Amino acid sequence: MKQNYLEELNKSQKDAVLYTEGPSLVIAGAGSGKTRVLTYKIAYLLEQGLAPWNILALTFTNKAAREMKERIASIVGKERAVYLWMGTFHSVFSRILRTESKVLGFTSNFTIYDTSDSRSLIRTIIKEMALDDKLYKPAAVQARISNAKNQLVSPSAYATNKSFFESDSAAKMPAIRDIYRRYWDRCLQAEAMDFDDLLFYTYLLFRDNPDILAKYQDQFKFILVDEYQDTNFAQHCVVQQLAKKHQKLCVVGDDAQSIYSFRGADIDNILQFTKIFEGAKVFKLEQNYRSTQNIVSAANSLIRKNSRQIPKDVFSENEQGNKIQLFQAYSDIEEAEIVAKEIRELNKLHSYDYSDYAILYRTNAQSRVFEEVFRKRAIPYKIYGGLSFYQRKEIKDIISYFRLIVNPSDEEALKRIINYPARGIGATTLSRVAEAASEYNTSYWNIISEPLTFNVDINKGVQRKLKDFVDMMNAFKESLETKNAYEIGVHIIRESGIMADVTQDNSPESMSRKENIEELANGMSEFCNSRLEEGNEDVFLYNFLSEVSLLTDQDNDTEEDFNKVTLMTVHSAKGLEFKNVFVVGLEEKLFPSNMSGDSPRALEEERRLFYVAITRAEENCMLSFSKSRMRYGTLEFGSPSRFIAEIDDSYVKIPSGIALGRRIDEAASSFRKENRERKSPISHPSSSAIPQNQRTLKRVGALPPSRKTNSSPSNLEVGQKVEHERFGVGFVKKLEGDGDNAKASIEFEHAGTKQLLLRFARFKVIE
Repeated sequence: MKQNYLEELNKSQKDAVLYTEGPSLVIAGAGSGKTRVLTYKIAYLLEQGLAPWNILALTFTNKAAREMKERIASIVGKERAVYLWMGTFHSVFSRILRTESKVLGFTSNFTIYDTSDSRSLIRTIIKEMALDDKLYKPAAVQARISNAKNQLVSPSAYATNKSFFESDSAAKMPAIRDIYRRYWDRCLQAEAMDFDDLLFYTYLLFRDNPDILAKYQDQFKFILVDEYQDTNFAQHCVVQQLAKKHQKLCVVGDDAQSIYSFRGADIDNILQFTKIFEGAKVFKLEQNYRSTQNIVSAANSLIRKNSRQIPKDVFSENEQGNKIQLFQAYSDIEEAEIVAKEIRELNKLHSYDYSDYAILYRTNAQSRVFEEVFRKRAIPYKIYGGLSFYQRKEIKDIISYFRLIVNPSDEEALKRIINYPARGIGATTLSRVAEAASEYNTSYWNIISEPLTFNVDINKGVQRKLKDFVDMMNAFKESLETKNAYEIGVHIIRESGIMADVTQDNSPESMSRKENIEELANGMSEFCNSRLEEGNEDVFLYNFLSEVSLLTDQDNDTEEDFNKVTLMTVHSAKGLEFKNVFVVGLEEKLFPSNMSGDSPRALEEERRLFYVAITRAEENCMLSFSKSRMRYGTLEFGSPSRFIAEIDDSYVKIPSGIALGRRIDEAASSFRKENRERKSPISHPSSSAIPQNQRTLKRVGALPPSRKTNSSPSNLEVGQKVEHERFGVGFVKKLEGDGDNAKASIEFEHAGTKQLLLRFARFKVIE
């Protein structure tokens, strides 16, 4: 056994490790070494004579369990560590369930259904019940059943629960209770459990079989749980069952990092721990080993604004470090340019690798602008835990519609979308189309346009469905030469049924897809506006596709992801650390999310999420917000996030012209008022351009000239300072041409030099 490992701990850590007399709660602040405490506590228990099979350690990821086991093995030896009951809730509970399966009516070889298996079965049940699959979407149904199971609500209890029925009826899915019953029975019949069942059946096993519960209570003489703030009701209840007899339980977590309520996590599990387990001792790990003193102090000043929390005073003995840097951008494009420029500047001053940087944002859709700017600036990047923007399913689906309209012979695009959204054109029909295309040496499009001419063996119902699809696509094609990319793109998104398909429910998954589609519309709008302003009238769908195809080709880069800037959501960043962190998009209705509404509980979780973002930084933390942002293809003006003003300004470097607190809101209000008075003539209707919007969209190229009073050649002079809606502040370097062909070369502070056609210019002279 490794000697003197306890000497590596500070006093708080050591106290937490050595206490084994009863239940304990270890509050582990960000970067405080909680993994070390957990591993050393297990090593200490083994050293005190506890057998490894008498220790149960529950984690949330296989990676965490594996790493902890490896660390313990390095202290006590692999031959002992291998017998520990250590793993995720699901892996440990499935092991118990396979041993005790007969009691529950299963064999020990039961199948575990993953998410796709569950959805497939739910889809089959919906079809068997003759329910409308446009209302009863498998993902939405699965989410409701999963929520019920995580609350330990059985099908029979669900069926008699008034609040569940009212909620389902409000969502136009009153038959959920019947689907749940069928799904439960079918899983039992198929000898299968889904992931939620692994928790639910373990709870039922222990509840209904006291002898079996007693056996495992006696076996697990000490229980440890990692990330306790992320546990849901079912997990919490099973831990209670197992720990009730011996009360030898140690849970580790940080209420300030509870950010997964949308997955069912309940912060009350950790906040109420000492009430549930009477006499529980609380240990606070308050020394942060990750971040500078300034970053830690800034994060502390923010999280103190939450009322529901366990008080703690996190501190750092690292160097004082730089103040948090605050950046104000005129637009989301300038925000990305500022970040790119700052990365370049930091690299000049220090020997950082690109992998030392992380860009954290609230929603996945925000990655698009950063991806495009980073490509232009040759900054290597990777999307952590997800796909780059143009590789996301909903984006590829829409792009496939665009491709097929521009090129009807595009076989891959046709195969992808001919039955999406579902229109009853199945695999059998497609295989017959493929056979005919091969036999007659022609395209799939020609076959589906005239199936009878090519002797395709399909019935009249399928013929009608193919005709409807072809007619819809031909109607889209008619607009190719008369509408710009944004106009036709929004029309296709709406009329194809894609937006309706992704907005059937309000699950996080669907909301993310909706945001990505809206961001694609924003990109198309920006594509049209920027080209016109630069004097390029090639703003049609095929022009947009040419540009996008180059972006998607780069997405297939198979190069190692080692030395690249990481782009990720704040939720994905939990548990990670970087030398330099940029937290972007800090605006009201974005961060905090618009979905938090007026709920104090939801707002406190948003604040915890911001706390998590700041505490990922080791050396430098940069915050940014934008005065304007494209939403639904329209330029909207917003307010800086309230969270910025909640950080003690002694820890923040505030550029001149920016004020925190009430003054920052007044400045934003003034900015919005000014821009309402000079609305961009190139912007689109202010209402959402995508969902059910029947408003006629003007063609970008046909819009009237912009602000002649400010940007016409007679008024504009070399050396003047201008403010652009998207690129920010710049200076006029050169003027040329006259009339409609008049151009200005402007050097912008962050976006570089741009040559802009004055009749479409989106700036005003400010000096």
